[in-house]
Amino acid sequence: MDSYSLAAIVVIGLASNLDNAGVGIAYGVRKIRIPWYSNLTISFISFLATLLSGLFGSWMSAWIQPWIGQMIGTVVIVGVGIWVLLQPYFEKKPAQQDNDAGALTRLLRNPEEADKDSSQSISLGESILLGIALAMNALAGGFNAGITRLSIWGTSLSVGLFSFILLAFCAGFGKKFAAEKFGNRATIISGVLLILIGLHQLF
Repeated sequence: MDSYSLAAIVVIGLASNLDNAGVGIAYGVRKIRIPWYSNLTISFISFLATLLSGLFGSWMSAWIQPWIGQMIGTVVIVGVGIWVLLQPYFEKKPAQQDNDAGALTRLLRNPEEADKDSSQSISLGESILLGIALAMNALAGGFNAGITRLSIWGTSLSVGLFSFILLAFCAGFGKKFAAEKFGNRATIISGVLLILIGLHQLF
């Protein structure tokens, strides 16, 4: 594995999980606990989502020319990066539809909604819904790894590891000032990193 591939795997793992940092800080501020087994469940869902989308991307790469796969991977990951950057503006629209995608997006912006029973702790069942919401960005990273022939397992492990670390660390670090300031910045940083990865693949 060359240095670029390793760097790309690490950056994809980080960019796919910056929402975890914002969610962790928000939970820390509200004193909502994330037990290790709930955090492990969330990280496993991100790992699994990355692996499955990576395998799909790898399957596609076997049927197309390498340069086409490179182009598709670039379009997908840059597109997701742009969507991540524009997401806060879409959420400001008053007439947002109450569909599944909207519900998952709302959960990321108001993570306390995952605590359905108001127990101040994320149970194993509640962590599954939160894990699915947090794994959305991981799908693009996994697909990009598969279709551009990066290590799928390496990318999946990177995403799962960063998911666990960022959520645990930022939940402990949570302060109101940090939550307000870092939440929006995490979205911007995540989107920019994904776009940079995609654009770098063209050169």
